[in-house]
Amino acid sequence: MNHKDDGTHLAPRASRKGRDELLNAIHAFIEQHAPCADADLLEQMVYTVCRLAKDRTGRGELKILNRALKELRLAFKTFAPFAHVRKATIFGSARTPETHPQYQEARKFAELIQAAGWMVITGAGDGIMRAGHHGATRESSFGVAISLPFEQSTNDVIAGDEKLVNFRYFFTRKLMFVKEANAIVLFPGGFGTQDEGFEALTLVQTGKSHILPIVLCDEPGGTYWQHWRTYVKAELLGTRMISPEDMDLFHVTDRAEDAVRVVTRFYRRYHSQRFVKDELVLRMLSPIGAADLDRLNATFADILTGGTITQFKGALPDERGELADLYRLKMSFNRRSMGRLRKLIDFVNDAE
Repeated sequence: MNHKDDGTHLAPRASRKGRDELLNAIHAFIEQHAPCADADLLEQMVYTVCRLAKDRTGRGELKILNRALKELRLAFKTFAPFAHVRKATIFGSARTPETHPQYQEARKFAELIQAAGWMVITGAGDGIMRAGHHGATRESSFGVAISLPFEQSTNDVIAGDEKLVNFRYFFTRKLMFVKEANAIVLFPGGFGTQDEGFEALTLVQTGKSHILPIVLCDEPGGTYWQHWRTYVKAELLGTRMISPEDMDLFHVTDRAEDAVRVVTRFYRRYHSQRFVKDELVLRMLSPIGAADLDRLNATFADILTGGTITQFKGALPDERGELADLYRLKMSFNRRSMGRLRKLIDFVNDAE
């Protein structure tokens, strides 16, 4: 086990001996009871549990960790069989009635994205959340519920389904919303919707989440997201609290059809991304032409720390054969120009 950050590297010899005995015991335990390819990570987790006891961590804190770990384990297990299916997370008000145009537009989006082969994830409550399940159908829906003293009851579409996961903590629930999403679509809502929208934008802007389409959708002729964009432009961009390129991280529309177009276009050629050491690798379903590659380099040289954008097929050694049949673009990305990277992906998707 490698524990460079466990704070014991300067421990006295007796302490180091005790630590080594503990690590050996943990290794033997995992080898017998939980053998797997990632046993080293399980060993580190058990070691951390032992450190909690040594630190005399309070019972209240241990309850939080225990509940969070249980919730995430169940959520990972629930989503795992559907890892190959793209998913859109839908946010919006729990108070929107079924007769409201915003409900109808959310339902239409869910219907259309399901017809494109996607599944949807919503909070499992009423309003816009139910509209997402209503449109996508129970079979193509995940419910990510939260226990609240008001407003949050599981809607009749997803209730009792095996793809319904109940959470006590917002932070574990939020993790699943973003981790499992290939797109995020927000309809008008209250504080919770605003919170989810700004968090998604922050995670993408700072590179803490994989880049993905974020669409703000209203009813036809609606002004909710138009007013929101006006505020962001005037008070955030206008005072230089965000960069002009950050405005490209989201798309505002008042048509479900347009929201579906933005989401599906993002994956027309682009597949996924990962960092391999200091290089950003974009996986693609098909290559771009030599002339488009030249234009790509000329247009987006400003987001590179050096070198050029190169194209090849197959996985890099550190990718361990992952998605080896796909094409790649490799670049020394500066890790901060996420809005420009979003435009680069649009360029790649539109190239012939």
